[in-house]
Amino acid sequence: MPRDVYVLALIGFFVAVGFGVVAPVIPVFASSFGVSEFAASAVISAFALMRLVASPFVARMGERWGERNVLITGVVIVAVSSVLAGTARTYPALLIWRGVGGIGSAMFSVSAMTLLLAVVAAEYRGRANALYNSGFIVGMITGPVVGGFFAAISLGAPFFFYAATLAVSAVVGVVLLRAPALEMEDADGTTTKLPPSRPLRDVLRDARYQAACLIAFAGGWTANGLRGALVPLFVAGYLFTDPAEATRWTGITMAASAATQAVLIGPAGIAIDRFGRRVPLLIGCLISGVTMTVVPYAPSMAVVIVILCGYAVASSVMGSAPAATVGDAAGPRSGRAVALFSMSSDIGSILGPLGAGALVTLVGYPIAFATAAVLWALCTAMTLRMPSDWRRVGSAQEEASESSTSDGGAAESEGGAAGR
Repeated sequence: MPRDVYVLALIGFFVAVGFGVVAPVIPVFASSFGVSEFAASAVISAFALMRLVASPFVARMGERWGERNVLITGVVIVAVSSVLAGTARTYPALLIWRGVGGIGSAMFSVSAMTLLLAVVAAEYRGRANALYNSGFIVGMITGPVVGGFFAAISLGAPFFFYAATLAVSAVVGVVLLRAPALEMEDADGTTTKLPPSRPLRDVLRDARYQAACLIAFAGGWTANGLRGALVPLFVAGYLFTDPAEATRWTGITMAASAATQAVLIGPAGIAIDRFGRRVPLLIGCLISGVTMTVVPYAPSMAVVIVILCGYAVASSVMGSAPAATVGDAAGPRSGRAVALFSMSSDIGSILGPLGAGALVTLVGYPIAFATAAVLWALCTAMTLRMPSDWRRVGSAQEEASESSTSDGGAAESEGGAAGR
């Protein structure tokens, strides 16, 4: 595994530790200004919305200034905005600085994934993405453990701690992270030149890329809308009468789910590389759809814990396989393809809480959770369209075009050249 993969995982860990500390405090801090619950939630949405708006421009920044520089700059922007948010004395100031942080977050996340795909051979993409994501998972588990201490000092203290961990991430990036080379080391140790970037129009027509983007949207909807927003409400409304007890058990459930994912993400990465992308994706789609659909029928908290740990099994695959699939379809240094993939997840994360919450209000929990079955069934159908040969960059149509070119001596297409 290239050294930069470990560096990116370390950067992700420090980012996630700080975010795990500040995330629970954000709506509480916003409410301290006397605003409504909707306005307090809007601070969270502003961060996600600005990530979505900024993502298309990040790819062009990476092409012009280099992904390493854009990544480090993005981390610094989030750090500065976190300090300013922690010192905010009005609600509009908090809203603005969290929005600015979303721009920096987009710069970091898109550039990091682009770098990851650029330095890793195809045979290691699953394991590399698993290692990178494990840094975030361990950080998100660690963050809440220390978060209570800083929140007890003041509501602004967690923002300063977040800024400090981001500063450490930036230093790690400056000292240890290298700019991607024009060559890549394959699994057998040989060095080959990176192929040219595949045209985005060809990537968009690739069934693998289409499936990965739909899965990213479904993952954002499910993780943030169903698991993140509705599960705590369901637990508090149906399984407990004491809100404090419901909150405590929800936290235990989320911790157990995260721990399950942390344990399984490494083996999942190996399976993704060993058996290809399609079979693990199909298994992940099935488990995701079934587990989320049955949540409102859980008779006890113990069953909810089992269900969410089952969902974590799918998440251990879905956190790595779609990103590896994007690399298969687009090839290395495909910042624009990565940006659109990231936007798909952001759109699901924004619409999920709103759509799921509206459905609960209108028709109840069973129908709201049943959206998981519909979305993951669509993802399954898209995954079945993926070609079986995941090691080749380029679509099936381009392969057919190349075959006819070699047989008839026609001019080589641009897509076929990129595929090689």
